[in-house]
Amino acid sequence: MARITIIETGQVPHEYREQHGSFPDMFERMVRAEDPTATVDVVSIPNGDPLPDPSKLEAVLITGAAAGVYDGLDWIAPLEEFVRTAYANKTPMVGVCFGHQLIAQALGGTVRKSDKGWGLGRHVYQVLPENGVVEGEAVAIACSHQDQVISPPDDALTILSSEFTPHAGLLYANGATLTVQPHPEFDVGFAQVCCELRDGKAPDDVVAAAKDSLAQPLDNAKLGGAIARFLARRTPI
Repeated sequence: MARITIIETGQVPHEYREQHGSFPDMFERMVRAEDPTATVDVVSIPNGDPLPDPSKLEAVLITGAAAGVYDGLDWIAPLEEFVRTAYANKTPMVGVCFGHQLIAQALGGTVRKSDKGWGLGRHVYQVLPENGVVEGEAVAIACSHQDQVISPPDDALTILSSEFTPHAGLLYANGATLTVQPHPEFDVGFAQVCCELRDGKAPDDVVAAAKDSLAQPLDNAKLGGAIARFLARRTPI
């Protein structure tokens, strides 16, 4: 049975929380779809929870957030130090969206706002063959971001990529760290909400195309299942 500590770095807007739940709720549903016996603990940075000692955790998942990893908020540097300690200890660790970017920055990568603009809706990512974590040739997953990992850390292998997001999935050399830019925890309903929240912020044609794209199937179970299995590992690859 996996015991996963979810580090909540951002919160679902209040008006959507009753219907869709919090980000930890979404991840808990995602993980338990693969492993119904999994146990989930939540550490909420927005609620003021202190970061735990990563050496005492079985597995860690860092969520998305509206913040940018380069924003200089007072909780980002401690979280980066948490990541470096977890990485050195080979604690199984996954980051999604903001978590993907934060882990990359903490370990020496470069993150910034992309000149490609908003990534919204269903995007298709090519899968690196024989990567040992994600199977198949491609996965279609909802995304919602402007920032991207521009230069991955030296220890990271790109295993998911697209023309829009060249470094959409990273597998790290310690064998215990995996990060992804898109959101396998988002169902279609919440992915649509993310598109609607960009009305007036992203170009109208980008938002419209993103909403239309969500009529096509998503591979949440494939990527979400791979993440759940990765977090349940007790030893590095």
